[in-house]
Parts: sequence; structure tokens; C-alpha cells
Amino acid sequence: MNPPPRDQRRLVPAYLATTGRARPSRNTLDRLTVLHAPADPSDSGLRPEQRRLLELLQPGPLSLAEAAAHLRLPVSVVKVMVADLVDAGRLSARAPVPDAELPERQILEKVLDGLRTLKSSR
Repeated sequence: MNPPPRDQRRLVPAYLATTGRARPSRNTLDRLTVLHAPADPSDSGLRPEQRRLLELLQPGPLSLAEAAAHLRLPVSVVKVMVADLVDAGRLSARAPVPDAELPERQILEKVLDGLRTLKSSR
């Protein structure tokens, strides 16, 4: 496998985004944790990666894994960043909706069929 072109490589190693720490301050974060940023975040005292994360969340919530992909950082690094921002009160994170609380597939299929019927009758 060829290395990425020089202009696509990170100029700063990913671990520097967490000031060298490898473990988040909270163990409740996983890949599917949903991240929410305040409507108008103040960016004073934030590192550039933290600022980018908050800007990324302005249009709406994302999962931790989605945020990591957009930031082109490892999930483990973004977990540490998210934990820091949650601890500072600049970001909220919640567990994803459990499978038991999701609607049943049959109900969703019936709703979809009904919507298709409505669309075709116009």
C-alpha cells in the first residue's frame, strides 16, 4: 500500500491533539456516542482540533465515529478530546438510543409502504 500523498498527511502527529494523553477521563464514551455542541460555542482557550470539532458539530449532532472520520483523527484521539470538552462543559455527549427502544422493522416498513402509496396516488 502506498503512503498518502505528502499534501494529505497530517503535519502534526495525532497524539498531540490530546497533549500526549492516551486515555479519556470518562469510560462511558464509545464510537456511537452522540455529540452535541452549544449553538454558539466560545473558542477561547481551545486547541485547534477542539475548535474544529465544535465547528463540525454546529449544523447538528454526530456520532463520535463520524466526527473522527470528518476530522481524520483516530477514534481513540477524538474520545480524549470529547472527554476534555465534556468535562469543561463545552460539549454534551449521550449514549445512542438502545436497540430495544427503536421501532420495530415491520412498523417502519408499513409506514414506508403507506408513504409510497400516498406518493403514487398524487
